[in-house]
Amino acid sequence: KDGAVKAYPARLQTALAEKLAGVAVHVETDVRRGRTAADMIEKLGPALAVAKPSLVIWQTGTVDAMRSVEPDKFAAALDAGVGAARSAKADVIFVNAQYSPRTESIIALGNYLENMRWVALQQELPLFDRFGIMQFWSERGDFDFTSPTKKLDTAERVHDCIGRLLAYLVVEGARLAAPPGGGR
Repeated sequence: KDGAVKAYPARLQTALAEKLAGVAVHVETDVRRGRTAADMIEKLGPALAVAKPSLVIWQTGTVDAMRSVEPDKFAAALDAGVGAARSAKADVIFVNAQYSPRTESIIALGNYLENMRWVALQQELPLFDRFGIMQFWSERGDFDFTSPTKKLDTAERVHDCIGRLLAYLVVEGARLAAPPGGGR
């Protein structure tokens, strides 16, 4: 439970509540390890019908890369998931994989990162490039992702930054999507 409070979805909820004073914000997660994008969409439609979210933030790609799912099948699953979310009247933001120099040599994420970027462009939806952001932080020396030990304070700081950046994307994206005159 303590880990969930420190993970980026909880940080996202806090940051959104700060940015959207007076608006009820609830971030709900569906975290089950080992699911591919195709596995996720199997139950997405019914879950969306129950939850009725305004926004779906879809983090995927790592398991697909680990299992060497055909990139075209991965892209098709992304398209199907976007279709299900849009049918449920929800907007979508993609979140790609985490960057880790230790696992980069083991998991070939490149095709999946590019496929996600391409589907986002085709579907005209935002992509939160978590991989690129974390790689930039690593190269700049903001965070040490090469340390073999798990430093919880580093993880907490990374999750806080990811949550705040994602909140910024959500709020700024909503402003850009608002019709002229500020009405919605």
